[in-house]
Amino acid sequence: MATTAAARPLLDPDALETIDLADPGVHAEHDLTAVWHRLRTEQPVYRHPENGDAPGFWVLSRHADVSAVYRDSARFTSERGNVLDTLLTGGDSAAGRMLAVTDGAPHRDVRTVLLKAFTPRALAPVIDSVRRGTQLLLQDALGRGDCDFAVDVAANIPIAAICDLLGVPASDRGHILGLTSAALGSDHGMPTEADTWSAKNEILLYFAELARDRREKPLDDVVSLLVSDEFGDRQLHRDEVVFNCYSLLLGGDETTRLSMIGAVQALIEHPAQWAALRSGAVSIESATEEVLRWTTPALHSGRTATEDLLLEGEFIEEGDVVTVWTASANRDETVFERPEVFDLGRTGNRHLSFAYGAHFCLGAYLARAEIGAVLEGVRAMARSMEFAGPSQRVYSNFLSGLSRLPISVTLDPGYRPSAS
Repeated sequence: MATTAAARPLLDPDALETIDLADPGVHAEHDLTAVWHRLRTEQPVYRHPENGDAPGFWVLSRHADVSAVYRDSARFTSERGNVLDTLLTGGDSAAGRMLAVTDGAPHRDVRTVLLKAFTPRALAPVIDSVRRGTQLLLQDALGRGDCDFAVDVAANIPIAAICDLLGVPASDRGHILGLTSAALGSDHGMPTEADTWSAKNEILLYFAELARDRREKPLDDVVSLLVSDEFGDRQLHRDEVVFNCYSLLLGGDETTRLSMIGAVQALIEHPAQWAALRSGAVSIESATEEVLRWTTPALHSGRTATEDLLLEGEFIEEGDVVTVWTASANRDETVFERPEVFDLGRTGNRHLSFAYGAHFCLGAYLARAEIGAVLEGVRAMARSMEFAGPSQRVYSNFLSGLSRLPISVTLDPGYRPSAS
């Protein structure tokens, strides 16, 4: 069996003061398991040192503390940014205008309207399309015997679903996929600030044009919903529409895609779990939840303290940046039995991969359906899977996962391709 190049050396937890958690290379090139364990057990509220012009920030690593911050938008606000890249550089320009960086009544009003598009009933036709599309993608890629699962399969599923919801024409989707990848990290080594901001600006410009078109000719899509519905006692301004389209696109594509890729990687690396999935010994539902916990595609979320407070004996001042690390919380020994084990039959899986509280992921139902469709398809089609070459990690301090995963597949002799 070929080995994967995804294995990373463990970082020494005794060198904690030298580890820059804001550095994309730290996450792409190293395994932080031992670091997170030390922080959870010894310094659950840790003051990350300043680095050059970047200010210091608080790092919360325990499941209970991460959950508490997610629940408490009064004392820990999103309205100055919700990721390190913006929080350490003066705040998010979309704060107060985009759902992810809005709290209180404005957040509730926008979320209430958007939920119309994300109910199980509203998503039913999208999920049917996801299942059909996933089956065809897997038939084509796995049927060749060798493929790059990240590029040939996973890259095409979430982007198709969220673009269906947003009404993005099929001809634009390849371009949009490239922009979303560049906006949050890099598939080709350390990201540059110029490339990241260029991609973000192109996405915003694209949706400004699409929103203009929908004002003139509304369709049955989320962009039309945003430009025409009432939010509280008013309609959204143009920039609010654009920012929320941007947020839905990035939130609906990158994290789910990385979980799918990580699922296949984990199944190859854990043959007993692959056997359990193939035999039906574990359900698709429990397997999906464990994939979400195990892969944890969004490493952290950020908040700003709105008042002075004491947490685990540490004094946090008003205005301090507070980061909560789902990558650590999803391995918390006090919540998960044997958290270091990939167990598709895990029950009571209280992972935080969709966040928690008021900012719980709008697209959680859709993401679960997409991951489940991949697991169902792989289970039905593949008898065995092996690594077929070096994989490649995403360089990001926010996203975690692979941008390339070459595999070799032997099809199940009992599988019969769909006639469609």
